[in-house]
Amino acid sequence: MEKQMANAIRALTMDAVQAANSGHPGAPMGLADVATVLFNRFINIDPANDQWADRDRFIMSAGHGSMLVYSINHLLGYDDMPMDQIRNFRQMGMRTAGHPEYGHAKGIETTTGPLGQGIATAVGFALAERMQNARFGDDLVDHYTYVISGDGCLMEGISHEAIDMAGNFGLGKLIVMWDDNSITIDGSTDLSTSTNQVARFAAAGWHVTSVDGHDNDAIAAAIAAAKSDPRPSFIACKTIIGYGAPNKQGTSATHGAPLGDDEISLTRKALNWPHAPFTIPTDIKTAWEAIAARGNKAQSEWAARLQSSPQAGNFRAALKGPDLDALHSAMADYRKTLSADAPKLATRKASQMALEIVNKTLSNTVGGSADLTGSNLTRTSGMTPVTAKDFSGDYLYYGVREHAMAAAMNGIALHGGFIPYGGTFLVFADYMRGSMRLSALMGKRVIYVLTHDSIGLGEDGPTHQPVETIASLRAMPNMKVYRPADAVETAEAWELALGDANTPSVLCLSRQGLPTLRTEHSDTLQTAKGAYVLRETSGDRDVTLIATGSEVEIAMNAADRLAANGVQAAVVSAPCFEAFAEQTSQYRAEILGSAPRVGIEAAIKQSWGALLGDNSTFIGMGSFGASAPADELYAHFGITADAVVDAANDLIKGN
Repeated sequence: MEKQMANAIRALTMDAVQAANSGHPGAPMGLADVATVLFNRFINIDPANDQWADRDRFIMSAGHGSMLVYSINHLLGYDDMPMDQIRNFRQMGMRTAGHPEYGHAKGIETTTGPLGQGIATAVGFALAERMQNARFGDDLVDHYTYVISGDGCLMEGISHEAIDMAGNFGLGKLIVMWDDNSITIDGSTDLSTSTNQVARFAAAGWHVTSVDGHDNDAIAAAIAAAKSDPRPSFIACKTIIGYGAPNKQGTSATHGAPLGDDEISLTRKALNWPHAPFTIPTDIKTAWEAIAARGNKAQSEWAARLQSSPQAGNFRAALKGPDLDALHSAMADYRKTLSADAPKLATRKASQMALEIVNKTLSNTVGGSADLTGSNLTRTSGMTPVTAKDFSGDYLYYGVREHAMAAAMNGIALHGGFIPYGGTFLVFADYMRGSMRLSALMGKRVIYVLTHDSIGLGEDGPTHQPVETIASLRAMPNMKVYRPADAVETAEAWELALGDANTPSVLCLSRQGLPTLRTEHSDTLQTAKGAYVLRETSGDRDVTLIATGSEVEIAMNAADRLAANGVQAAVVSAPCFEAFAEQTSQYRAEILGSAPRVGIEAAIKQSWGALLGDNSTFIGMGSFGASAPADELYAHFGITADAVVDAANDLIKGN
């Protein structure tokens, strides 16, 4: 029956890809035996309760093989995966997208498709499981993260970061099954790689084994051995891509194109599958549904344990999310103190101070840094490290692995129970952009603490000065980019980021000290509007100065000098362009005014268009930076109060 259960996957896959005239039949057909054994003999999931907190997680890292996921979910009986979804694979408005997309259908734990992201995100899932287990025990948290990975996933550089990280943390509940089919799009894998993957994983501290990916009992024995080993496990499954297609199996022809009607007819004969397209015999469907019934029984037993557990309240609260009322109260008191004391601080330091309040108020934040803890200032007092011997901590030392850090944070957020934040230098956002993009695409609350945000970092020079990075992040849909001007705006940015359940956030923070500009406390979170008037004129505006971050101080100084010469200059602080774009057109017009505008940011002009309009000029960067003290760099590149004054006067004269 298991062989026929696997053939059901193959049949649905080849028929769906053929109907769509698009897709990747090879991987699902080659992996059908591995997946069937995994689900039939091991995995614990409950399609009737798809958000069951202690379910096993299944991640198809080789996301192009999405029909494996959709076929299984249909066969298991997920109520949002009827046969019409399979028939309409890759069609507009259907859940069966070309690659599995989180939130589109039940049973999809994470978006995959960019190769390597799945295996790296799985490290976050496995970390979260162990951390949650350390807090609540085996009765409530004891599940596995299973991954199917392809050759491409393991070629991607992020896989090295993830493999090393998982081995170092000793994530024994992580099991990766490699689709070792020796085929890439271009042809045989020996065209591009000769890595001994088994030795590679073993060197990183994993338990490893190799099996015939079409020998069900061997697959089962390997998974059982993996579950009994305390290390993360890697199972190399030697498979035949497009298994069952007599003329095309084992070739790259099955990777990313329909088999064709003639080959499908021959495949049906080879597999002894005489059934019409999109038809599953009752006995095979019943066998798959028995897996769901087993999971439903396990879920019911778990629910009873949760109900009787003295930790039930805390467990549910952690899954629910942050106590935003408690956070707002604590942060309001803190912001009042900041406005009264008016400290001069680098916003990275202001971020750490805000985190002291956040981490004392919320019990499920998890911090970390990519080997820059002392520079990003992401660890607060009382935080303890997560280690292979103790998962009860709340701070992760990710090492120099920015890309895998971001992917792991996605996994932690997707798993549930924690709110992850992690730090590195802003310029290294490019190293983790693929994972950041998935944070935004999936709509997960992941917070990126990115310090050293401009030429203001000084002597480290242009390799570390992110002149174009802010604009590139602002270009990403569903990503909030905050560049606070002082400690008050930094505190507000943290509160807003934590309250935004469906959007990741970036905090761009300075290395250099900045004065507190908001010296009068307001209960209103001004940063929530994206931009607001920090200094208004006594009469009609002659010019409006718009700035972000460290350059707001420059704008304020320029406004003072202009006022001394009778020029009425308003100052607008614009810490979050995305939030400002969400405001009403009336509010935006009131803030920006009708006077000429000067934009000021130690970065490139791109992304400023909507704020500046036509009657404007921009003071910022038009090139890479240089290595020198920060003050000298600002003077050299003309980002000074004098330059702003001159630009404002020129605009006024031109009008």
